[in-house]
Amino acid sequence: MSKSFRNQARYGVLGAALVASVLVPGTTASAVVSPDISVTNAKAHLDQLQTIATNNGGNRYTGRTGYRASADWVKSKLDAAGYTTTLQSFSTSAGTSYNVIAEWPQGDANHVVMTGSHLDSVSSGPGINDNGSGSAGVLETALAYAASGQIPRNRLRFGFWGAEELGLVGSKYYVNNLPAAERDKIELYLNFDMLASPNPGYFVYDDNPAGNGARDDLVSYFTSKSVQTEYIDVQGRSDHAAFRSLGIPTAGTFSGAEGIKTSAQATKWGGTANAAFDACYHRSCDNINNLNLTSLDRQIDAIGHMIWNYAQKDYGTTIPPTGPNLLQNPGFEAGAVNWTGTAGVITNSTSKPAHAGTYKAWLGGKGVTATANLGQSVTIPASATAASLALWITIDTAETTTSTVYDTVKVQIVDGTTTTTLATYSNLNKSTAYSLKTLNVLAYKGKTVTVRFLENEDSSLQTSFVIDDVAVTAA
Repeated sequence: MSKSFRNQARYGVLGAALVASVLVPGTTASAVVSPDISVTNAKAHLDQLQTIATNNGGNRYTGRTGYRASADWVKSKLDAAGYTTTLQSFSTSAGTSYNVIAEWPQGDANHVVMTGSHLDSVSSGPGINDNGSGSAGVLETALAYAASGQIPRNRLRFGFWGAEELGLVGSKYYVNNLPAAERDKIELYLNFDMLASPNPGYFVYDDNPAGNGARDDLVSYFTSKSVQTEYIDVQGRSDHAAFRSLGIPTAGTFSGAEGIKTSAQATKWGGTANAAFDACYHRSCDNINNLNLTSLDRQIDAIGHMIWNYAQKDYGTTIPPTGPNLLQNPGFEAGAVNWTGTAGVITNSTSKPAHAGTYKAWLGGKGVTATANLGQSVTIPASATAASLALWITIDTAETTTSTVYDTVKVQIVDGTTTTTLATYSNLNKSTAYSLKTLNVLAYKGKTVTVRFLENEDSSLQTSFVIDDVAVTAA
Protein backbone atom coordinates (compact mmCIF):
# COMPACT_ATOMS: atom_id res chain seq x y z
CA MET A 1 0.00 0.00 0.00
CA SER A 2 1.48 3.28 -1.08
CA LYS A 3 2.21 6.32 1.07
CA SER A 4 1.79 6.93 4.75
CA PHE A 5 -1.80 7.20 5.95
CA ARG A 6 -1.75 8.31 9.56
CA ASN A 7 -5.35 9.40 9.82
CA GLN A 8 -7.46 6.26 9.93
CA ALA A 9 -10.21 7.74 12.09
CA ARG A 10 -13.03 7.60 9.53
CA TYR A 11 -14.56 4.36 10.78
CA GLY A 12 -18.14 3.34 11.36
CA VAL A 13 -19.44 -0.05 12.44
CA LEU A 14 -21.41 -1.61 9.62
CA GLY A 15 -24.87 -3.00 10.11
CA ALA A 16 -26.47 -5.75 8.13
CA ALA A 17 -26.64 -5.23 4.39
CA LEU A 18 -28.60 -6.84 1.62
CA VAL A 19 -26.82 -9.21 -0.70
CA ALA A 20 -27.23 -8.23 -4.34
CA SER A 21 -29.18 -10.63 -6.51
CA VAL A 22 -26.71 -12.86 -8.35
CA LEU A 23 -27.84 -14.56 -11.55
CA VAL A 24 -26.55 -17.71 -13.17
CA PRO A 25 -27.06 -19.09 -16.67
CA GLY A 26 -30.57 -20.30 -17.34
CA THR A 27 -32.05 -19.11 -14.04
CA THR A 28 -33.56 -16.01 -12.55
CA ALA A 29 -31.74 -16.19 -9.22
CA SER A 30 -29.49 -18.52 -7.28
CA ALA A 31 -28.12 -19.01 -3.82
CA VAL A 32 -25.01 -16.97 -3.16
CA VAL A 33 -21.88 -19.05 -3.65
CA SER A 34 -18.98 -18.80 -1.19
CA PRO A 35 -16.07 -21.05 -2.22
CA ASP A 36 -13.32 -22.04 0.20
CA ILE A 37 -10.09 -20.65 -1.28
CA SER A 38 -7.06 -22.56 -0.02
CA VAL A 39 -5.04 -20.57 2.51
CA THR A 40 -2.40 -23.33 2.30
CA ASN A 41 -1.92 -22.60 -1.39
CA ALA A 42 -1.91 -18.85 -0.79
CA LYS A 43 0.75 -19.26 1.88
CA ALA A 44 2.82 -21.30 -0.60
CA HIS A 45 2.61 -18.38 -3.03
CA LEU A 46 3.87 -16.07 -0.28
CA ASP A 47 6.76 -18.46 0.42
CA GLN A 48 7.69 -18.16 -3.25
CA LEU A 49 7.56 -14.36 -3.15
CA GLN A 50 9.79 -14.42 -0.07
CA THR A 51 12.25 -16.68 -1.89
CA ILE A 52 12.27 -14.32 -4.86
CA ALA A 53 13.01 -11.37 -2.57
CA THR A 54 15.72 -13.26 -0.70
CA ASN A 55 17.41 -14.18 -3.98
CA ASN A 56 17.22 -10.61 -5.30
CA GLY A 57 18.66 -8.30 -2.67
CA GLY A 58 15.89 -8.67 -0.10
CA ASN A 59 13.10 -6.85 -1.94
CA ARG A 60 10.77 -6.89 -4.93
CA TYR A 61 10.97 -3.18 -5.69
CA THR A 62 10.08 -1.64 -9.05
CA GLY A 63 13.00 -1.50 -11.45
CA ARG A 64 14.93 -4.22 -9.66
CA THR A 65 15.34 -7.90 -10.45
CA GLY A 66 13.09 -9.05 -7.61
CA TYR A 67 10.08 -7.32 -9.13
CA ARG A 68 10.60 -8.69 -12.63
CA ALA A 69 11.07 -12.18 -11.17
CA SER A 70 7.80 -11.76 -9.25
CA ALA A 71 5.94 -10.69 -12.39
CA ASP A 72 7.38 -13.54 -14.46
CA TRP A 73 6.46 -16.10 -11.80
CA VAL A 74 2.86 -14.87 -11.45
CA LYS A 75 2.47 -14.85 -15.23
CA SER A 76 3.77 -18.42 -15.49
CA LYS A 77 1.20 -19.65 -12.97
CA LEU A 78 -1.65 -17.97 -14.83
CA ASP A 79 -0.39 -19.17 -18.22
CA ALA A 80 -0.38 -22.75 -16.98
CA ALA A 81 -3.96 -22.40 -15.70
CA GLY A 82 -5.25 -21.36 -19.12
CA TYR A 83 -5.46 -17.58 -18.81
CA THR A 84 -4.61 -15.24 -21.66
CA THR A 85 -1.84 -13.13 -20.12
CA THR A 86 0.04 -9.98 -20.98
CA LEU A 87 3.17 -8.48 -19.44
CA GLN A 88 2.59 -4.75 -19.90
CA SER A 89 5.75 -2.65 -19.54
CA PHE A 90 5.91 1.03 -18.60
CA SER A 91 8.53 3.51 -17.43
CA THR A 92 8.93 4.85 -13.89
CA SER A 93 11.39 6.98 -11.98
CA ALA A 94 12.93 3.73 -10.67
CA GLY A 95 13.20 2.06 -14.07
CA THR A 96 11.01 -0.19 -16.19
CA SER A 97 8.12 -1.88 -14.43
CA TYR A 98 5.40 -4.30 -15.48
CA ASN A 99 1.74 -5.05 -15.01
CA VAL A 100 0.60 -8.65 -15.33
CA ILE A 101 -2.86 -8.75 -16.93
CA ALA A 102 -4.70 -12.08 -17.10
CA GLU A 103 -8.09 -12.75 -18.70
CA TRP A 104 -10.18 -15.88 -18.60
CA PRO A 105 -11.09 -16.70 -22.22
CA GLN A 106 -14.82 -17.19 -21.60
CA GLY A 107 -17.71 -14.95 -20.66
CA ASP A 108 -19.16 -11.87 -22.31
CA ALA A 109 -16.26 -9.54 -23.17
CA ASN A 110 -18.65 -6.57 -23.11
CA HIS A 111 -19.09 -7.01 -19.36
CA VAL A 112 -15.80 -7.28 -17.46
CA VAL A 113 -15.37 -7.95 -13.74
CA MET A 114 -11.80 -7.05 -12.81
CA THR A 115 -9.85 -7.87 -9.65
CA GLY A 116 -6.38 -6.60 -8.77
CA SER A 117 -3.58 -6.14 -6.29
CA HIS A 118 -0.17 -4.53 -6.40
CA LEU A 119 2.75 -6.89 -6.76
CA ASP A 120 5.68 -4.61 -5.92
CA SER A 121 7.30 -4.05 -2.52
CA VAL A 122 9.06 -1.04 -1.09
CA SER A 123 12.85 -0.99 -1.43
CA SER A 124 13.47 -1.75 2.25
CA GLY A 125 11.95 -5.23 2.44
CA PRO A 126 10.27 -8.18 0.72
CA GLY A 127 6.72 -6.80 1.06
CA ILE A 128 5.05 -10.04 2.13
CA ASN A 129 2.01 -8.49 3.80
CA ASP A 130 2.24 -5.29 1.71
CA ASN A 131 1.29 -6.59 -0.73
CA GLY A 132 2.31 -10.17 -1.24
CA SER A 133 -0.80 -11.07 0.76
CA GLY A 134 -3.20 -9.40 -1.67
CA SER A 135 -1.34 -10.74 -4.70
CA ALA A 136 -1.25 -14.29 -3.32
CA GLY A 137 -4.97 -14.14 -2.52
CA VAL A 138 -5.93 -12.83 -5.96
CA LEU A 139 -3.63 -15.32 -7.68
CA GLU A 140 -4.95 -18.33 -5.77
CA THR A 141 -8.55 -17.30 -6.41
CA ALA A 142 -7.85 -16.93 -10.13
CA LEU A 143 -6.24 -20.38 -10.19
CA ALA A 144 -9.13 -21.89 -8.22
CA TYR A 145 -11.67 -20.43 -10.62
CA ALA A 146 -9.79 -21.84 -13.59
CA ALA A 147 -9.72 -25.27 -11.94
CA SER A 148 -13.44 -25.16 -11.08
CA GLY A 149 -14.51 -25.71 -14.69
CA GLN A 150 -17.24 -23.09 -14.42
CA ILE A 151 -18.34 -20.99 -17.38
CA PRO A 152 -18.62 -17.34 -16.33
CA ARG A 153 -21.43 -15.17 -17.61
CA ASN A 154 -19.09 -12.15 -17.57
CA ARG A 155 -15.46 -11.84 -18.61
CA LEU A 156 -13.04 -12.18 -15.67
CA ARG A 157 -9.83 -10.14 -15.72
CA PHE A 158 -7.05 -9.94 -13.12
CA GLY A 159 -4.38 -7.27 -12.73
CA PHE A 160 -1.12 -7.48 -10.76
CA TRP A 161 0.18 -3.93 -10.64
CA GLY A 162 3.73 -2.66 -10.73
CA ALA A 163 5.01 0.56 -9.13
CA GLU A 164 2.09 1.04 -6.74
CA GLU A 165 4.57 2.14 -4.11
CA LEU A 166 5.69 4.96 -6.44
CA GLY A 167 2.18 6.40 -6.58
CA LEU A 168 -0.13 3.89 -8.27
CA VAL A 169 1.88 4.20 -11.47
CA GLY A 170 1.06 0.79 -12.91
CA SER A 171 -2.70 0.83 -12.41
CA LYS A 172 -2.92 4.41 -13.66
CA TYR A 173 -0.91 3.48 -16.75
CA TYR A 174 -3.19 0.53 -17.45
CA VAL A 175 -6.54 2.24 -17.08
CA ASN A 176 -5.48 5.51 -18.72
CA ASN A 177 -4.22 3.65 -21.79
CA LEU A 178 -7.43 1.71 -22.26
CA PRO A 179 -9.63 3.12 -25.03
CA ALA A 180 -12.77 4.70 -23.62
CA ALA A 181 -14.92 1.94 -25.11
CA GLU A 182 -12.85 -0.69 -23.28
CA ARG A 183 -12.99 1.20 -19.97
CA ASP A 184 -16.78 1.31 -20.31
CA LYS A 185 -16.87 -2.50 -20.39
CA ILE A 186 -15.44 -2.76 -16.85
CA GLU A 187 -18.48 -3.19 -14.62
CA LEU A 188 -16.54 -3.48 -11.35
CA TYR A 189 -12.98 -3.31 -10.07
CA LEU A 190 -12.14 -5.15 -6.82
CA ASN A 191 -8.88 -4.26 -5.03
CA PHE A 192 -7.09 -6.24 -2.33
CA ASP A 193 -4.14 -4.61 -0.59
CA MET A 194 -2.74 -5.94 2.73
CA LEU A 195 -4.89 -8.88 3.83
CA ALA A 196 -2.77 -10.53 6.53
CA SER A 197 -1.69 -7.81 8.95
CA PRO A 198 -0.35 -9.38 12.16
CA ASN A 199 -2.75 -7.36 14.36
CA PRO A 200 -5.58 -7.35 11.84
CA GLY A 201 -8.73 -5.38 11.33
CA TYR A 202 -11.48 -6.07 8.82
CA PHE A 203 -12.05 -2.95 6.77
CA VAL A 204 -14.25 -2.58 3.70
CA TYR A 205 -13.67 0.29 1.28
CA ASP A 206 -16.28 3.02 1.63
CA ASP A 207 -15.32 5.21 -1.30
CA ASN A 208 -17.23 3.54 -4.10
CA PRO A 209 -19.49 5.38 -6.56
CA ALA A 210 -23.15 5.44 -5.56
CA GLY A 211 -25.14 2.36 -6.51
CA ASN A 212 -22.15 0.04 -6.62
CA GLY A 213 -23.55 -2.69 -4.35
CA ALA A 214 -20.27 -4.61 -4.17
CA ARG A 215 -19.31 -2.89 -0.94
CA ASP A 216 -22.51 -4.14 0.70
CA ASP A 217 -21.97 -7.62 -0.68
CA LEU A 218 -18.56 -7.73 1.01
CA VAL A 219 -20.09 -6.61 4.29
CA SER A 220 -22.86 -9.19 4.02
CA TYR A 221 -20.32 -11.91 3.30
CA PHE A 222 -18.26 -11.13 6.40
CA THR A 223 -21.43 -10.82 8.49
CA SER A 224 -22.47 -14.32 7.33
CA LYS A 225 -19.14 -15.56 8.72
CA SER A 226 -19.68 -13.75 12.04
CA VAL A 227 -16.91 -11.26 11.28
CA GLN A 228 -17.68 -7.63 12.06
CA THR A 229 -16.39 -5.01 9.65
CA GLU A 230 -15.81 -1.29 9.54
CA TYR A 231 -15.96 1.14 6.68
CA ILE A 232 -12.77 2.89 5.67
CA ASP A 233 -12.13 5.47 2.98
CA VAL A 234 -8.62 4.64 1.78
CA GLN A 235 -8.86 7.51 -0.71
CA GLY A 236 -5.97 7.47 -3.19
CA ARG A 237 -3.90 5.06 -1.19
CA SER A 238 -4.25 1.98 -3.41
CA ASP A 239 -4.87 0.98 -7.00
CA HIS A 240 -8.65 1.18 -6.98
CA ALA A 241 -8.22 4.97 -7.08
CA ALA A 242 -7.08 4.80 -10.71
CA PHE A 243 -10.37 3.12 -11.65
CA ARG A 244 -12.57 5.19 -9.35
CA SER A 245 -11.24 8.42 -10.86
CA LEU A 246 -12.73 7.35 -14.20
CA GLY A 247 -16.12 6.48 -12.72
CA ILE A 248 -15.65 2.71 -12.58
CA PRO A 249 -17.34 1.17 -9.49
CA THR A 250 -14.79 -0.12 -6.97
CA ALA A 251 -14.72 -2.15 -3.77
CA GLY A 252 -12.11 -3.90 -1.68
CA THR A 253 -10.83 -4.96 1.72
CA PHE A 254 -7.90 -4.03 3.94
CA SER A 255 -6.55 -5.46 7.23
CA GLY A 256 -4.74 -2.29 8.37
CA ALA A 257 -1.28 -0.76 8.05
CA GLU A 258 0.53 1.63 10.41
CA GLY A 259 -2.69 2.90 12.00
CA ILE A 260 -3.31 2.07 15.66
CA LYS A 261 -5.92 -0.46 16.75
CA THR A 262 -8.27 1.01 19.34
CA SER A 263 -9.49 -0.77 22.45
CA ALA A 264 -12.94 -1.09 20.88
CA GLN A 265 -11.44 -2.67 17.80
CA ALA A 266 -9.37 -5.08 19.89
CA THR A 267 -12.54 -6.11 21.71
CA LYS A 268 -14.25 -6.73 18.40
CA TRP A 269 -11.43 -8.39 16.46
CA GLY A 270 -8.96 -9.60 19.07
CA GLY A 271 -5.32 -8.66 18.91
CA THR A 272 -3.50 -5.87 20.73
CA ALA A 273 -5.02 -2.50 21.49
CA ASN A 274 -2.93 0.68 21.12
CA ALA A 275 -0.60 -1.10 18.69
CA ALA A 276 -0.23 -0.87 14.93
CA PHE A 277 -2.19 -3.21 12.71
CA ASP A 278 1.13 -3.92 11.00
CA ALA A 279 4.19 -2.73 12.92
CA CYS A 280 6.39 -3.86 10.00
CA TYR A 281 4.59 -1.75 7.42
CA HIS A 282 7.15 -0.58 4.81
CA ARG A 283 10.00 -2.08 6.82
CA SER A 284 12.47 -4.90 6.30
CA CYS A 285 10.61 -7.06 8.83
CA ASP A 286 7.61 -7.33 6.47
CA ASN A 287 8.70 -10.86 5.68
CA ILE A 288 7.14 -14.32 5.70
CA ASN A 289 6.84 -14.20 9.49
CA ASN A 290 4.80 -10.98 9.35
CA LEU A 291 1.44 -12.63 8.65
CA ASN A 292 -1.82 -13.44 10.37
CA LEU A 293 -3.04 -16.52 8.53
CA THR A 294 -6.53 -16.36 10.04
CA SER A 295 -7.00 -12.93 8.51
CA LEU A 296 -5.52 -14.13 5.23
CA ASP A 297 -7.88 -17.12 5.16
CA ARG A 298 -10.97 -15.01 5.80
CA GLN A 299 -9.98 -12.33 3.32
CA ILE A 300 -9.18 -14.65 0.42
CA ASP A 301 -12.47 -16.47 0.93
CA ALA A 302 -14.10 -13.06 0.54
CA ILE A 303 -12.25 -12.63 -2.76
CA GLY A 304 -13.57 -16.00 -3.90
CA HIS A 305 -17.09 -15.09 -2.85
CA MET A 306 -17.00 -11.90 -4.90
CA ILE A 307 -15.43 -13.42 -8.00
CA TRP A 308 -17.67 -16.49 -8.08
CA ASN A 309 -20.82 -14.38 -7.75
CA TYR A 310 -19.91 -11.39 -9.89
CA ALA A 311 -18.74 -13.76 -12.62
CA GLN A 312 -22.43 -14.68 -12.95
CA LYS A 313 -24.05 -11.32 -12.20
CA ASP A 314 -26.56 -10.23 -14.80
CA TYR A 315 -25.34 -7.02 -16.43
CA GLY A 316 -27.55 -7.71 -19.43
CA THR A 317 -25.00 -10.31 -20.37
CA THR A 318 -25.32 -12.88 -23.12
CA ILE A 319 -25.88 -16.24 -21.43
CA PRO A 320 -23.53 -18.97 -22.73
CA PRO A 321 -24.48 -21.36 -24.22
CA THR A 322 -28.16 -21.82 -25.07
CA GLY A 323 -29.99 -24.52 -26.96
CA PRO A 324 -31.99 -27.68 -26.40
CA ASN A 325 -30.89 -30.15 -23.75
CA LEU A 326 -28.99 -32.96 -25.46
CA LEU A 327 -29.63 -35.39 -22.58
CA GLN A 328 -32.67 -37.64 -22.32
CA ASN A 329 -34.70 -37.76 -19.09
CA PRO A 330 -32.45 -35.01 -17.59
CA GLY A 331 -34.62 -34.51 -14.51
CA PHE A 332 -34.97 -38.26 -13.78
CA GLU A 333 -38.77 -38.01 -13.75
CA ALA A 334 -38.97 -41.19 -15.85
CA GLY A 335 -36.88 -43.02 -13.28
CA ALA A 336 -33.76 -44.76 -14.60
CA VAL A 337 -34.78 -44.51 -18.27
CA ASN A 338 -31.79 -43.47 -20.45
CA TRP A 339 -29.41 -43.61 -17.46
CA THR A 340 -27.06 -46.46 -16.53
CA GLY A 341 -25.14 -47.15 -13.34
CA THR A 342 -25.68 -48.24 -9.76
CA ALA A 343 -29.19 -49.54 -9.06
CA GLY A 344 -31.32 -47.41 -6.75
CA VAL A 345 -29.43 -44.15 -7.26
CA ILE A 346 -32.40 -42.54 -9.05
CA THR A 347 -35.14 -42.26 -6.47
CA ASN A 348 -38.31 -40.43 -5.48
CA SER A 349 -37.61 -40.89 -1.77
CA THR A 350 -39.09 -38.05 0.24
CA SER A 351 -36.04 -38.06 2.54
CA LYS A 352 -34.23 -35.81 0.08
CA PRO A 353 -36.20 -33.26 -1.97
CA ALA A 354 -35.76 -32.99 -5.72
CA HIS A 355 -34.72 -29.68 -7.26
CA ALA A 356 -37.86 -29.91 -9.38
CA GLY A 357 -40.45 -32.63 -9.74
CA THR A 358 -40.17 -35.78 -7.62
CA TYR A 359 -37.18 -37.83 -8.80
CA LYS A 360 -33.47 -37.06 -8.43
CA ALA A 361 -30.15 -38.91 -8.25
CA TRP A 362 -29.05 -39.59 -4.67
CA LEU A 363 -25.45 -40.80 -4.44
CA GLY A 364 -23.91 -41.72 -1.07
CA GLY A 365 -25.56 -41.21 2.27
CA LYS A 366 -24.77 -44.71 3.57
CA GLY A 367 -22.04 -43.99 6.11
CA VAL A 368 -20.11 -47.08 5.01
CA THR A 369 -17.37 -47.69 2.46
CA ALA A 370 -19.21 -47.59 -0.84
CA THR A 371 -19.12 -46.29 -4.38
CA ALA A 372 -21.87 -45.46 -6.86
CA ASN A 373 -22.05 -44.14 -10.39
CA LEU A 374 -24.55 -42.82 -12.90
CA GLY A 375 -24.07 -41.95 -16.55
CA GLN A 376 -25.58 -41.22 -19.96
CA SER A 377 -24.13 -41.11 -23.46
CA VAL A 378 -24.46 -37.83 -25.36
CA THR A 379 -23.26 -36.49 -28.70
CA ILE A 380 -21.98 -32.92 -28.82
CA PRO A 381 -22.38 -31.39 -32.30
CA ALA A 382 -19.21 -30.84 -34.30
CA SER A 383 -20.51 -27.37 -35.23
CA ALA A 384 -20.69 -26.20 -31.60
CA THR A 385 -18.90 -22.99 -30.69
CA ALA A 386 -19.88 -23.34 -27.01
CA ALA A 387 -21.00 -26.35 -24.99
CA SER A 388 -21.69 -26.80 -21.30
CA LEU A 389 -22.70 -29.39 -18.75
CA ALA A 390 -24.93 -27.99 -16.01
CA LEU A 391 -26.32 -29.69 -12.92
CA TRP A 392 -28.04 -28.77 -9.70
CA ILE A 393 -26.52 -30.31 -6.58
CA THR A 394 -27.06 -30.23 -2.84
CA ILE A 395 -24.62 -31.82 -0.38
CA ASP A 396 -25.66 -32.98 3.08
CA THR A 397 -23.04 -34.43 5.41
CA ALA A 398 -22.63 -35.63 8.97
CA GLU A 399 -18.88 -34.95 8.77
CA THR A 400 -17.90 -32.08 11.06
CA THR A 401 -14.41 -31.38 9.71
CA THR A 402 -13.75 -28.16 7.82
CA SER A 403 -10.43 -29.30 6.38
CA THR A 404 -10.45 -33.02 5.49
CA VAL A 405 -12.06 -34.59 2.45
CA TYR A 406 -13.69 -37.93 3.26
CA ASP A 407 -16.46 -38.37 0.70
CA THR A 408 -16.54 -37.17 -2.91
CA VAL A 409 -18.55 -37.10 -6.09
CA LYS A 410 -16.73 -36.52 -9.35
CA VAL A 411 -18.30 -35.10 -12.50
CA GLN A 412 -16.58 -36.88 -15.37
CA ILE A 413 -16.51 -37.20 -19.13
CA VAL A 414 -15.69 -40.66 -20.48
CA ASP A 415 -14.29 -40.39 -24.00
CA GLY A 416 -13.51 -43.89 -25.21
CA THR A 417 -10.84 -45.21 -22.85
CA THR A 418 -10.05 -41.75 -21.43
CA THR A 419 -11.83 -40.44 -18.34
CA THR A 420 -11.53 -36.75 -17.45
CA THR A 421 -12.75 -35.33 -14.14
CA LEU A 422 -14.29 -31.91 -14.74
CA ALA A 423 -15.06 -31.16 -11.08
CA THR A 424 -14.95 -32.82 -7.66
CA TYR A 425 -17.32 -31.98 -4.80
CA SER A 426 -16.85 -33.28 -1.27
CA ASN A 427 -18.12 -33.17 2.28
CA LEU A 428 -16.31 -29.80 2.55
CA ASN A 429 -18.80 -28.34 0.04
CA LYS A 430 -21.81 -28.86 2.30
CA SER A 431 -24.83 -26.89 1.07
CA THR A 432 -28.36 -27.16 2.40
CA ALA A 433 -29.73 -25.60 -0.79
CA TYR A 434 -29.33 -26.64 -4.39
CA SER A 435 -26.66 -24.75 -6.30
CA LEU A 436 -26.04 -24.67 -10.03
CA LYS A 437 -22.70 -25.89 -11.40
CA THR A 438 -21.83 -25.15 -15.02
CA LEU A 439 -18.85 -26.88 -16.65
CA ASN A 440 -17.25 -26.43 -20.05
CA VAL A 441 -17.43 -29.44 -22.42
CA LEU A 442 -16.60 -27.75 -25.74
CA ALA A 443 -13.44 -29.86 -25.99
CA TYR A 444 -15.69 -32.83 -26.82
CA LYS A 445 -17.51 -31.31 -29.80
CA GLY A 446 -17.99 -33.81 -32.61
CA LYS A 447 -17.75 -36.72 -30.17
CA THR A 448 -20.11 -39.11 -28.45
CA VAL A 449 -19.09 -39.24 -24.80
CA THR A 450 -20.56 -40.34 -21.49
CA VAL A 451 -21.44 -37.88 -18.76
CA ARG A 452 -20.78 -39.71 -15.51
CA PHE A 453 -21.13 -39.01 -11.80
CA LEU A 454 -18.81 -41.14 -9.66
CA GLU A 455 -19.28 -41.13 -5.86
CA ASN A 456 -16.98 -42.53 -3.18
CA GLU A 457 -17.83 -42.66 0.52
CA ASP A 458 -15.62 -43.81 3.39
CA SER A 459 -16.59 -45.95 6.38
CA SER A 460 -17.29 -43.19 8.88
CA LEU A 461 -20.03 -40.54 8.64
CA GLN A 462 -22.45 -40.16 5.75
CA THR A 463 -22.36 -37.60 2.96
CA SER A 464 -25.26 -37.40 0.52
CA PHE A 465 -24.76 -35.92 -2.94
CA VAL A 466 -28.15 -35.18 -4.52
CA ILE A 467 -28.11 -34.22 -8.21
CA ASP A 468 -31.03 -33.11 -10.36
CA ASP A 469 -31.95 -31.37 -13.63
CA VAL A 470 -28.77 -32.16 -15.54
CA ALA A 471 -28.30 -30.47 -18.92
CA VAL A 472 -25.82 -30.64 -21.79
CA THR A 473 -26.38 -27.73 -24.17
CA ALA A 474 -24.49 -26.44 -27.18
CA ALA A 475 -24.60 -23.36 -29.37
